Amino acid sequence: MAFKFAGMCKAVACATALTCMTMPFSMAQAETLRIGTEATYAPFEFAAPDGSLTGFDVELIQAIGKEIGYDVEVINMPFDGLIPAILTSQIDAIIAAMSITEERAKRVAFSEPYYTSGLSVLILAANTDKYPTVDHLKGQSLCVQIGTTGAMTAEKLSPGKVKAFNTEPEAFMELKAKGCEGVVNDRPINLYFLSQSDASEGVVEINQILTAEKYGIAVNKNNTELLEKINNGLKTLKENGKYAEIYRKWFKLDPTE
Repeated sequence: MAFKFAGMCKAVACATALTCMTMPFSMAQAETLRIGTEATYAPFEFAAPDGSLTGFDVELIQAIGKEIGYDVEVINMPFDGLIPAILTSQIDAIIAAMSITEERAKRVAFSEPYYTSGLSVLILAANTDKYPTVDHLKGQSLCVQIGTTGAMTAEKLSPGKVKAFNTEPEAFMELKAKGCEGVVNDRPINLYFLSQSDASEGVVEINQILTAEKYGIAVNKNNTELLEKINNGLKTLKENGKYAEIYRKWFKLDPTE
């Protein structure tokens, strides 16, 4: 889900290209935070009709940036390339509805959670009686987005029978084309898809929530100063009501945290 990568620093400020790619992020030198996302994950991040990036995550990180005194450049790239981009200093942080997991926490540092989610499964309405619960999908072909916790859960349900796609819309299209029996994904994304009447015709959600998950903003483990600033900015937004304002705009609900 043309990608744009911004260099960590100007060539004149680096002795070599290698130094430029690996030197630690400096809050003193930075005026713009480069934030990686994967913009096919509405309502968290997606492209508006004019091509600009929007969504809950995009507005939240822009508000955090404003709070801590930095401009924000949101850069669209594949989901499975986000953490490598952090590790090679191509971006400064990630906000992409990314669940905080033990495995990911070995590679990057996460902010305090900013959203609590869970997984659910979409199936064709015609298969409601066939698959009344998620357990009935065990051993069946499942569609997912590559690199997500939905993909991990699907692999446990149906080892070797998971179709991974670069974007969620591709997974949904495969379900509608009867190329798989279900799509495993974050419930807010599934609910947003179901709200799009034309796209979701003939698709329903199994009435079962899987695995509570928390989303976090990821930074390089060496960027302790940046992590502290992001946490402070997020805390301020929750205290002054701006976080709740953004949350209600995109989910039509009050924050659950």
